[in-house]
Formats: sequence, structure tokens, C-alpha cells
Amino acid sequence: MTPLSQFGRLLRITRVFVRHDLDEFVRAVHLFRPYRLVLRALTFRWAVRQDKPRAVRLREALEELGPIFIKFGQMLSTRPDLLPDDIALELARLQDQVPPFPGAQAREIVARALGGPLEQHFREFAAEPVASASVAQVHFAVLTDGAEVAVKVLRPGIAPVIERDLALLFTIAELAVRYWPEARQLKPREVVEEYSKTIHGELDLMREASNASRLQANFAESPLLHVPGIHWDLTRTEVMVMERINGIPISNVAALRDAGIDLRKLAHAGVEIFFTQAFRDGFFHADMHPGNIFVLPDGRYGAVDFGIMGTLSDHDKLFLAENFLAFFNRDYRAVAEAHLRVGWVDRKVRLEEFEAAIRAVCEPIFARPIKDISFGRLLLRLFQTARQFNFEVQPQLVLLQKTLFNIEGLGRQLYPDLDLWETAKPFLERWMSEQLGPRAFMRTLKREFPRWWRILPEAPGVAFDLLRKAGSGELALNWRSAEIERLRRELYGHHRRLRLAVMGSGLLVSAAVVLAAGDPAAPSWTVFAAWGFAGAGLALLAAAWPRRES
Repeated sequence: MTPLSQFGRLLRITRVFVRHDLDEFVRAVHLFRPYRLVLRALTFRWAVRQDKPRAVRLREALEELGPIFIKFGQMLSTRPDLLPDDIALELARLQDQVPPFPGAQAREIVARALGGPLEQHFREFAAEPVASASVAQVHFAVLTDGAEVAVKVLRPGIAPVIERDLALLFTIAELAVRYWPEARQLKPREVVEEYSKTIHGELDLMREASNASRLQANFAESPLLHVPGIHWDLTRTEVMVMERINGIPISNVAALRDAGIDLRKLAHAGVEIFFTQAFRDGFFHADMHPGNIFVLPDGRYGAVDFGIMGTLSDHDKLFLAENFLAFFNRDYRAVAEAHLRVGWVDRKVRLEEFEAAIRAVCEPIFARPIKDISFGRLLLRLFQTARQFNFEVQPQLVLLQKTLFNIEGLGRQLYPDLDLWETAKPFLERWMSEQLGPRAFMRTLKREFPRWWRILPEAPGVAFDLLRKAGSGELALNWRSAEIERLRRELYGHHRRLRLAVMGSGLLVSAAVVLAAGDPAAPSWTVFAAWGFAGAGLALLAAAWPRRES
């Protein structure tokens, strides 16, 4: 049942979608079907039909619905493994730009968060924001010691708005699962849950500051990337103060040329930064669109906005590196084996069939010049192909694919002949040799030796106790799995009900035989006994009837 508090919002969504001729989306999730039919019956709509493509109409509808739906559309654009290509590409054009809230209000929020007037901490505080989005806006300022900073301030009253619209999105997801057969493949509940985690993370600027601090530590003294420092003494949940980046926006190619920046070198440096973050550190900036990247006077990259970060485990990194190297050696069997080995594809899938599907995707792509190959697009095609084999796309891999796509776009905007593999292949080959060679073994031994050294004295006692228990028969398997225990209880219950049903049926049949015989010479007590058997049989059948577990 849809809460009454959401009816008004759902009606507005229906009206907006119908106005943009997106009836199929409304119909799919049963959003106010009678209301939709009334709207369609209006005579002015008969002549007004949208000539724009479906994806454009959807983007415009989300823009009309407001900033939270815009951000949701942006997040959906990072899941092209779930969406048709036209929709995924169009949603990527959504811009999270909303009118700023007053600078005086921003000053009040900062003063309240810091527990005193701004003059205690800032010599200057710009009244007009330099950037404004749905969750926060940024003001330039100068600290009392003269340091130039950027102050990010959460939009006032944004938390309840987000909670209201998230509840609405969960309701729509539930309706989609209930009424739209194709929704299970798109996993709407999981997608909204992923969005919920992302948007709640953006509401905590302490978390974003922590992300920036970690990335800064990873690239300390780096000749390629500069990450602004955080002023922790002035950072709170709703306010973050960090070093101001003074650089040229990466999208302003003309200004970069005028500044004498080597664009080919800059493009390849961006690729190296990405692979270093992903494979060396397993922690990467996952929102690298042009508005978040600057070029400093010394030629280094400068990054801002650390609300969305991706992480990769050692397992993920090894899987990806093996796949990348196998792709460019055209060893499609190795790609298929890697997917099966990590368990992300059903092990019942025939290896040869999976290899053939991967070859069908890759060969037409590799027939083109390497400068024309989009590796982000290649990764996407592989995800889509693997879905046919029940491949579960991992969220961290989707973020990686989106980031790689952004890096390629930025790099080729700077240098159209960018050969990403020229930088990536030596990096990955070097990384693989470090992970699997003798140095990797020695590094692991060095890391684990102190732990083993601590527990080594206990090993003889543990071994003796284990052998003693094995010899005396004290060792036993403990069923610790809750799932196995539940199945055991269910089987026991089924057997018990079966026994009761057989006994009850036997008593009922016996009673029926005695009563049907109706021998007048039989003692009267046999009739009472027959009815007793019937009552007992019914009681046993009632006891055997399955009950819903509470």
C-alpha cells in the first residue's frame, strides 16, 4: 500500500512523465493508471506527440522533477550494464546544477558549525558561491593566517528532502518489481539502495574530507597529482574547509595550450594516475568529470570533490589486471577462465561457449586502430555479454568502468590520438610481476612473518590437542551454518507431519470401514470406538497441516 503522504508526489511524477510522452514507464509500474488514462483522454494531447527520442524525453522529465531525481539519473548513467545504451548515454548528460542558496545563510551555517563568528577563523568569506549543486555549494575564503581555502557548505534542509524522495524511489521500485516482469533483471530495489548509500555519504562532509586525506597520503610528493589538504580543525559534518586549487579547468584546452602545457604528456599522465589509484592503491576518485579536474601551473593535475570514491580488493585488482592483459593479447580463453575462476559467472556455463561470446564482442573492436578503441566501452560490452551467462556485475567494477570512460574522454579531448594502452600495458605488466613474482613472495612473507612468529609457540600444543581429540573420537563436525540448520529443521518437520498424516488417514479409513459395515450384531461400543478413531484421525491431520512460520 502506498503511503498517503506520497500520493501527491506520485501524481506529479505521473503528470510529468505523461507530459513527456513517457506513458510506457508509467504503465510499467502501474502509477495511477486511471489518472494516466484521463490525461491521455484530454483532446489537446491527441495532437501533441513528442518527436524527440525516448532517452531525451526521460532526461528532460528527470530535470523537471528536481535535483534528487537528477542525481538519481546521474547514478543510473553509471549502470549501463543495466540500461539500454541510448538511455545510459543520455542520462550522463544530466547536470546537477541548481540555484544557490543565499551567501548570508551559508555564513550562518558555517558560524554555527564552528561555534563562533566567522571573523574568528576567516579574514574574507565570499558572499557568492563559486559552484552550486543539489547537496552543497562552495565559497572561496581566506583564513586569518592568509591561506586561501574553499569552503563546502551543505544545503540547509536538504536531509529531509532527500529522505522524502528516497522513500518515493523505494515505493516506485517496489511497484516496478510487482508489476513489471522485466524489472527483476534491472534490480530496481538494489539500484535505489545503492543510490541511498551514495547520497547519504554525500551528506557527511567529514567522510568526504577523510576520502580526500587518504588520497592525498597516497599521492604525497607525486609529480602527477595534487590533492588539496584538509583543514580538520575547521571541518564538520555540514562544513568542509580545504586548500583552494588555483588551476585551469581540464576542459579549457585553449587555455592549456596558451599556458604551454604538453597536452600529449598530460593525457598520458591522466591514464597513469587512474591505473595507479586503481591497482597500486585500490582506492580511486570515481567522479572524475571535467568540473572536478584542474591543471596546475606546474603541469600537475589537481582534483576536487571526493564524495564518490571506489575501492578494489586485491582479488578485484588481480582479476582486472589478468583480464586487461588477456584482452590485448587476444587470449579470450584466459578472459573466460578468469571470470569462471572468481565465481562471478555460473560454473555450469560451458567455457567454450563463454569464450566464443567474448570473442564476438572483442574481435570487431580490435579490428580498428587502437586510438579509436574505447576501453571503457569495451569493458561495458563485456559486462553486457557476461550478463547473458548470469554474471553478477560488482558495484566496484561499475564505478571503475565509469571512471575509465571519463578518463578516456578527458584524455582524447586533450590529445585525440591518445593510445591508452601505450601507458596502461607496461604499468599492468609491471604490477603483475610485482604481485606474482619473487618480490611479491618476499613482501608477503615479510608482512605475515610477525603474526606467524607470535602464534608459532602455540602450534605444538594445538597440534597435540587436535591429535588427542582425534584419537579419542572427540572430534565432531559442528553445524554452524544457519541455513543448514534451518533445512534440517524443515526436513524434520516434514517427516513429522508425514507420519502424523499417515496415522490420521489410517484412523479415518478404519473408522469409515467400521461405520460403513453397520453390522447390527456388533456391540454398541464399536460404533463409539469408530467415532473416536475418526476424531483422533482428524486431530492428527490437523496437527500435520503445514503452518506459516512466525
